[in-house]
Formats: sequence, C-alpha cells, structure tokens
Amino acid sequence: MSERHETGDVASFNALAQEEAAARLTSCLGARRWVDEVLAGRPYADLGSLLTRADVAARELTDEDLDQALAGHPRIGERAGQGHDAAFSAQEQSGVEASGPDVGARLIEGNRAYESRFGRVFLIRAAGREAQEILTELERRLHNDPGTERQETVDNLREIALLRLELVI
Repeated sequence: MSERHETGDVASFNALAQEEAAARLTSCLGARRWVDEVLAGRPYADLGSLLTRADVAARELTDEDLDQALAGHPRIGERAGQGHDAAFSAQEQSGVEASGPDVGARLIEGNRAYESRFGRVFLIRAAGREAQEILTELERRLHNDPGTERQETVDNLREIALLRLELVI
C-alpha cells in the first residue's frame, strides 16, 4: 500500500456525495453489492480501514457480482471498449502491449479457449506483469476445474479493486 495517502485523502472520500463515491468505487470493481458494502462503511478513519472493508467485501462475490465486475474488463491484449474503464485497462495491460506477435497470437487463442471452457472473459491482475507471465498463467488456469477457476477470478478482481482504490480516493 502506498504511503502517499494520508488521512486527508480518506476524509475527502468520506465527504464525497454518495453518487460520486459510488462512481469512484465502481471504477475499481463494478459489482453493485461490493460498491454498496464499501459505501456503507463510511466514514473511514484511515486508508487501512477502507482497504480492509473493500478487501473483505470482494472476497465472496456472487455469480451476479462476478458477471457485473467482468463486464468492466476487456480481454487481455485487447483495447478497452465501451463499458470498460479504458484508462485503468491501458495502464494495467501496458506490459502486454509490448509483447511480440507470437505471444499476442497465443493470448488471443488462449482467450478463445478460456471463454469456450469457462464461459467468461479471462481476468488476471495484469498490473506489473509482462505478457509472457500472463500467458503462462492463462495456460495454467485453463486446466483448473470450474470452482477453482472461479475463485482465482474472484481473487484477481479483488487484487485489481484494491490497487485501483488506492488511486481513486
């Protein structure tokens, strides 16, 4: 967690109108229940208490939460389109854009195989990862059973949400 955040940042977040605070949270994790749970914790004493509430709320996503959250994420290696948070996605996937054509083609094929197997977009915390590492994880996760894969997806959504939350408060 970044040391650049002070209590004033959290105080500003606490003071936001409900709609603005909800919009900021939705950019972190687009699951309405999660947003409502984090909003319900206001006012927060400090960044740690905000992050703890967000973390706990993101650990158990319902199928509806999962669908809502995944709708806000483009496929790995694709540019964000309508309904996606383009700024976050571009920053988080910057390591993928630098990949060579072989890795890019393998990511496209891996995305197709993943969607065919699991019925949803492959999601991974891409921030700080290079394309080859993401491809290796994609190929590994294709062998997961559906329950294990669902939990890995939820864990990655949680990690993404917490990283983004520190940037938007």
